[in-house]
Amino acid sequence: MATGRCLCGGVRYEITGEVAQPIACHCTPGARTSGNFAVMAGCKSADLRLPPSDTLNWYQSSESVQRGFCSHCGGNLFWKAAPGVETYATLGTLDRSTGLRLGEHIYVGSKSDFRSERRSALGI
Repeated sequence: MATGRCLCGGVRYEITGEVAQPIACHCTPGARTSGNFAVMAGCKSADLRLPPSDTLNWYQSSESVQRGFCSHCGGNLFWKAAPGVETYATLGTLDRSTGLRLGEHIYVGSKSDFRSERRSALGI
């Protein structure tokens, strides 16, 4: 079983079944919610347990996609196709140690155009 939560702890969850190999998604909508790309791991929606929460909200980001987030801390938590049988959790919200390994990058054609440098933006 895997567990996770948002930054403030207002949204907690459990995944009672298998967690799929994570993917790094570089799609534009995901970048707008995560700040760059989102690393997500899927599970069967029926295996996702969401205790009652006053801060979990779902945003219909397109005709067939919903994104779950915490309305208190802004934590980007879930992605799911509607209707669908899978829900994806953002990997950074899972409690450690996950034992998972990144499987692949998708939508790389729309990835951000900045490049990494060896030093920080402050020149340190």
